[in-house]
Amino acid sequence: MKKNIALIGAGPWGKNHLRNLAELGVLHSVLEKSEDRIKKLKESFPEVNFILDEGLILNNPEIQAVVIAVPSILHFALTRKYLLAGKDVMVEKPLSLTVSEGQELIELADRQKKILMVGHILQYHPAIIKFKSMILNDELGNIRYIYSNRLNIGKLRSEENVLWSFAPHDISLILMLMDYEDPLRISAYGGAYINPNIFDTTLTIFEFKNGVKAHIFVSWLHPYKEQKLVVVGSKKMALFDDLSEGKLFVYPHEIKLENGKIPVAHKADFITVDFPPQQPLKEELLHFIDCVETRVTPKTDGIEGLRVLKILEKAEYSLRKKSTG
Repeated sequence: MKKNIALIGAGPWGKNHLRNLAELGVLHSVLEKSEDRIKKLKESFPEVNFILDEGLILNNPEIQAVVIAVPSILHFALTRKYLLAGKDVMVEKPLSLTVSEGQELIELADRQKKILMVGHILQYHPAIIKFKSMILNDELGNIRYIYSNRLNIGKLRSEENVLWSFAPHDISLILMLMDYEDPLRISAYGGAYINPNIFDTTLTIFEFKNGVKAHIFVSWLHPYKEQKLVVVGSKKMALFDDLSEGKLFVYPHEIKLENGKIPVAHKADFITVDFPPQQPLKEELLHFIDCVETRVTPKTDGIEGLRVLKILEKAEYSLRKKSTG
């Protein structure tokens, strides 16, 4: 593989991109504004070319693509800048902080004939890919209900609320599981306890045309970490627990009518589902590399990222409307 990808930002999440891009042999340079951070990273990655001058990436024809891993408030401006410079771009979620900005980036990438990909990493998780195949193969039956919890006592943000920080992954997954059907209704509820202008916890409820309902509960004011996605089907129920060792489980519980009218739950032991052992971030980056080389549209392209933004904006509107009465 060619060393033709630059990394923009090597912070808490960016350093994971750094490690994987270096291992894959495609990392040309890393742009990082913190000299202290560069000094620390140099100890683990002495062979990596760290730079402070953005122009050395923007104006370097050897660099074909960039991965942007910076605070989300910078996503729009940097993605726009690098697309205009003729680079393919993978930007971490969310694509931007408004639908109008996201639409502008999609149109710009199209005009420039450049790849635009959004870092919805869970779509590249082998357990989620297996989850989707189970649904397509009708192993769970008709989907009745979906819910996800993404909870932590974590890093509180000042540039975006917990909905925009935590929920994009889950929105992306639920839309994917629903074959990208737009929900008919979206309602969101939340609380802002630390900063009166920034929601710390939110519950977003979706209703789809086929009767499926879903909810996403996110919070960074929670006593423990939890990352779970549950699908309740007419045949079986399934759980993706990203923090557990097995990660993917099926529960073949049955509901039977006794005496012809009384529903009774018959519980069954869960089954751990096997899936390939690939690392999600590496798989995501391999997909981006393949798209750069073959010019294939990414699975999580700008249009997929825009779908998520539209949901976020509607949920945000619902939150604000309820909080102001």
